[in-house]
Amino acid sequence: MTDAPVELVRLSGVGRTVLLPDDEDLTILSGVDLVVHGGDHIGIVGRSGTGKTTLLNMLGLLDRPTHGTMEWAGRDVRRLSGRATAHIRGREIGFVFQQFNLLPGLSALENVIAPLMYASGREFWSRRRIAAEMLERVGLAERLDSRPQHLSGGEQQRVAIARALVRSPRVVLADEPTGALDVETGAQVMTLLDDVSRDSGAALITITHDPGVAAIARRRYRLEHGALHPLEAAA
Repeated sequence: MTDAPVELVRLSGVGRTVLLPDDEDLTILSGVDLVVHGGDHIGIVGRSGTGKTTLLNMLGLLDRPTHGTMEWAGRDVRRLSGRATAHIRGREIGFVFQQFNLLPGLSALENVIAPLMYASGREFWSRRRIAAEMLERVGLAERLDSRPQHLSGGEQQRVAIARALVRSPRVVLADEPTGALDVETGAQVMTLLDDVSRDSGAALITITHDPGVAAIARRRYRLEHGALHPLEAAA
């Protein structure tokens, strides 16, 4: 008998409203319901202006809902201190962005080592080996010493994936991860991201405007009018 997947994140009736300069309220999200378990791959698709970035910021604990409840591993995020929130964000969440956000003066290996500088104990002292193994896992064992400007777009995104996963996060948030790549390279990167996340047991949440990118997910939603609407399950 296999163990039930662990619930990591739960959003119940979550909304986000901001006050505009003219004192009008702007509702960006309203009534968002979502449960994320370990090993999930969730694709969220939506047009520009539908609140994708706002939702990503809440899932990444960069922002908090103005109404509704959000729980992280059973803990109400409203009750978390700033220090506890920062710890979860740094240790439990990995981010993959469209523009890679690699440090140009550092090699691929040094970019992946960077998150491990905040680790402790064996993880800190073994940071070089851990980073090298993660780069090997994404197919860049021969590119450890290459700087971003000497890597292709697909290789740069692989470095970004290695960096996001090097501390074995429980949730990986991918924000338009293929937006700067051609179609073929983007498909390869999404397959890699899905495979590596699944192997590590992390939940992968991909937020995109591209239905083709979302299609690889095992659960898919459309963000529209401030709420999530389930889409037909991927085959």
